Amino acid sequence: MSEIERILKEEIDRVNKAEHRDNRPRFSISFIKKHPGLFVGMYLAYAATLAVMLQSETLADVTWVMTLLFVGLNLFFFFDVNPRYHYDDIDVLDLRVCFNGEWYNTRMVPDALVDSILQSSQVDESRKEKLRAIMQRKSELSFYDIFAVGQNRSPV
Repeated sequence: MSEIERILKEEIDRVNKAEHRDNRPRFSISFIKKHPGLFVGMYLAYAATLAVMLQSETLADVTWVMTLLFVGLNLFFFFDVNPRYHYDDIDVLDLRVCFNGEWYNTRMVPDALVDSILQSSQVDESRKEKLRAIMQRKSELSFYDIFAVGQNRSPV
């Protein structure tokens, strides 16, 4: 394992712990806060559908099925999942991107991480120069930028 990889893994572990990223579902009412109109609309549509079903002779007996489905499916809106970041997910485009996105391109690394790489005696000078060149072009560095320097590639 290279020094850059080790430093990145330590920072990813720190972020995961600080933000409670553990892939576990947690009860949350953030859906109601973010989308109050949609939330109210779902319940109004449910009430209207229930009223129509109760008026029908053939559907009145199965309203309990619709109610169970509605309640069961709505439970998903009350849970948030904080996906865990992994070093191995950097630069991998597969189905995991649907779940946790391209976090490595949008998350910026702290200046202390860049300083620790530049001050490390285990990182060769050519990679340090590449890192300095990227820092001059960009105001902030993402995890992918550091990863690309560690892999001896040029970041996008």
